Amino acid sequence: MLAHHSGSGAAVRAHEELFAYWASRREGSRLPARCQIDPGDFKRHLPTVSLTDVRHSERRDYRLRLAGTGLYGVYGREITGLSLEDVYDSASVEYWRTQLDGVVDGRRPAVGFHSMSWRGASHMSLLWLRLPLASNGRDVDMILGYDVLVGGAAAEERPTGIRAA
Repeated sequence: MLAHHSGSGAAVRAHEELFAYWASRREGSRLPARCQIDPGDFKRHLPTVSLTDVRHSERRDYRLRLAGTGLYGVYGREITGLSLEDVYDSASVEYWRTQLDGVVDGRRPAVGFHSMSWRGASHMSLLWLRLPLASNGRDVDMILGYDVLVGGAAAEERPTGIRAA
């Protein structure tokens, strides 16, 4: 079932848990690699966890390697294996490309809200967290994501307590 909260407090706590887990896998300034992440360590969050491959070419490409079963309800279909362009309208593609480029280029986590208006649900927002992973500890080649659907006034709140490392 999709993680959904009328307020963002529980969502922010879940984000903080995953951020703390990711941070615990770092070794100094080295980013954790995918092989250092054990999904069994955060089982209750798995339905809305995603892994996005970062493909470096002329224009960086992002493709969803894995999307938790709870994300089906957000997107209305299976999105595993799809690119940003396959999932979103053009405005949302640019939004996500900018956010993910920031994670890759800055080698740091990012958190934010994205309106679900592109799915006809402008009263809902996705509270998202993106955590960089790097096979070699430096060059981001995968992004661990966690999404929670929030609605109403909560969509206007800003998350607190999550600090980029």
